[in-house]
Amino acid sequence: MPSLVRTSPDKRPSWQEVSDRQLMKALQQDEEGALDELIARKSAGLMSVAGRMSGDPEEARDIVQITFVRVWEHRHEFRDRWSPNTWIYRIATNLTIDYLRARQRRERALGLAGSSLRAVDSERRSLAELEQREVEEIFLKLVGCLSSRQRVVFVLRAIEGFDTKEVAAMVGCRASTVRNHLFVARRKLKRELEACFPEYSPGSPIDSMREDP
Repeated sequence: MPSLVRTSPDKRPSWQEVSDRQLMKALQQDEEGALDELIARKSAGLMSVAGRMSGDPEEARDIVQITFVRVWEHRHEFRDRWSPNTWIYRIATNLTIDYLRARQRRERALGLAGSSLRAVDSERRSLAELEQREVEEIFLKLVGCLSSRQRVVFVLRAIEGFDTKEVAAMVGCRASTVRNHLFVARRKLKRELEACFPEYSPGSPIDSMREDP
């Protein structure tokens, strides 16, 4: 397994010009430079997804690191008919689901299943007026009401903007199941928002987040 510390850009100019699919073919020929380029291309997006799913930047970094380890280890299992992006995100998604389930088991064992909510300003404001950081903080406090799979689907579809078919491929389920998870997640989040943060209701952005056609 090569080091996951990327080489400097000037040492891998040839890889920058090729497609993800060509990088996967090179990876299957044990080209470590192809892995460097995949890390350069995919890390930011994977960090965004893993961070929003886990709510923990440190855990997100670990998940992304392990994702690329798995990409290298299972590179010969990749098939040309697959989308490289979907295949890589599916690895990251499965790792995140495993992490969330393990965390839930630890919390139940320690009697910490209920998460405390941060005190909020009593001044009534609409969510549209909040800074993006505040919205994300509130979201991270609310997602505890979702199952690990509902959380993953909501982040990938409603926040990251992947289409339903892509999410289905990443999560490993039918498109109809994705739509069902998304519907239930929105309903739960709206109910949790109204209960925990009534000063931000109505006008929640949850209902308007990339509705499925």
